[in-house]
Amino acid sequence: MDVPLTRSVITINDKFPGPLINSTTNDIVRVNVFNNLDEPLLFTWNGIQQRLNSWQDGVSGTNCAIKPGTNWTYAFVVKDQIGTFTYFPSINYQKLAGGFGPIRVNNRIVINVPFAKPEAEFDLLIGDWSFTDYKAIRSRLEASTEVPDMILINGKAPYGYSTSKPYESVDVTKGKTYRFRVSNVGSTLSFNFRIQNHKMVVVETEGSYTNQITLDSLDVHVGQSYSVLVTADQDDADYYIVATPKMLNTTDDSPLVAKGVLHYTESGSRVSGPLPTGPDPWDIEFSVNQARSIRWNMTTGAARPNPQGTFNVSNVTLTETIILHGLQANIQGSYRYAVNNISYSTPDTPLKLADYYVNGSGVYRLGEFPIHSVNDEAAYGVSVVNATHKGWHEIIFQNDLTSMDSWHLDGYGFYVVGFGDGEWTPGSRDSYNLYDPVVRSTVQVYPGGWTAVYVFLDNPGMWNLRSQHLERWYLGQELYIRVHDDDPNPAKENPPPENLLLCGEFGEPVAPGSAPEPQPGW
Repeated sequence: MDVPLTRSVITINDKFPGPLINSTTNDIVRVNVFNNLDEPLLFTWNGIQQRLNSWQDGVSGTNCAIKPGTNWTYAFVVKDQIGTFTYFPSINYQKLAGGFGPIRVNNRIVINVPFAKPEAEFDLLIGDWSFTDYKAIRSRLEASTEVPDMILINGKAPYGYSTSKPYESVDVTKGKTYRFRVSNVGSTLSFNFRIQNHKMVVVETEGSYTNQITLDSLDVHVGQSYSVLVTADQDDADYYIVATPKMLNTTDDSPLVAKGVLHYTESGSRVSGPLPTGPDPWDIEFSVNQARSIRWNMTTGAARPNPQGTFNVSNVTLTETIILHGLQANIQGSYRYAVNNISYSTPDTPLKLADYYVNGSGVYRLGEFPIHSVNDEAAYGVSVVNATHKGWHEIIFQNDLTSMDSWHLDGYGFYVVGFGDGEWTPGSRDSYNLYDPVVRSTVQVYPGGWTAVYVFLDNPGMWNLRSQHLERWYLGQELYIRVHDDDPNPAKENPPPENLLLCGEFGEPVAPGSAPEPQPGW
């Protein structure tokens, strides 16, 4: 089958996906973004915690957009982090057109990694893709829901789909072990990842080393990242790399089945045979049980030499419980998504600017967002939750819809303590895993179910909490958590960068200056 795949994409330095940002714990990262698009642009760094520095988070609530024909430099520190992450455009539905790329944060050499050094590492950015231009889809979101056309691996069509287009191929040597960093950079679909005739060992997810479990396949939900080890222990040949969508019926030759090739360097044959079988795409029990098996490695160090398990939740005292229902809404005839029946309406002035200069006056008001209940009537709002600095918060994500969802919190990793069906109640806490819950920044929420997380809010700033499903995010399923410390000491929160862009109530964006040097204590 030879099908034309031509459509415009957002490239970075002429690459799709964009180039790897390869860093080490505590590195200073500077990214100078030249906006050659015809509309404003921002990048966010999915899972990078931006310690004390939400000024660099790159979402509409923290930054003025980079105007067309201008540039702006992000400068941030990957403070006390390791792991696998991604970056992507955060506004104007642009992620649907690409613009995403991988981020690695490697261990410092003085910190032991809990597995032998692999022969090589590969970034696999996998996600659903549409042939229709993102602006066209963006313009009609309120009228219909678009179904993706294909799942790509590193921007490439499935093996065998087109004779004129490349497919993704990974070269390995028999007997060697490799680290695959697998990320779901799609907009809608969760997928199940597997490699024909090969096992995989899960070792890391979004900055946390996990207990090492061996799997035949792995569910990866929108916005999530994993590291798995794969040993080339089969006969010299070529083998399928496959990602099949969850909660969708497909056939092996469907463009919604991503197919690449694991190529042994001494292979003399092309990939053949049926695709490796995976779980039933509708088998929620399989997926939930696997999710519960992804647990924190309590004994290894990560960014620091002391064991991850030093920081555990077994005996914490909760400061607040926040219950968030993700749902659809009709507001004044418009199709929207909402949280507790409030659909986020993006103000012209970023929340962080308003918070810093005028304490939020005229842009948002605290205390209006319902954190325990769903409002009777759906409405637009600028949703900001005022949270206790250095308090332990329990957040319940409730999915009232019949499709998968996933939620992400900027600025933090949260402890995933539980999954359940139906409506969450205080009695649901009896099912929590408080011994070794994994810490990550994006978590799935199953249809008609709930997911519970604990988070210690020790990172002052204005932090985006959103659905990672692009349509839901764009149409209002997000809010911001304001974590404030009255102490003006820069060690508690960094001041605005010298190249800060101004907009909204504070005027037109000024010409950007040079990137600031890191502040003491970063």
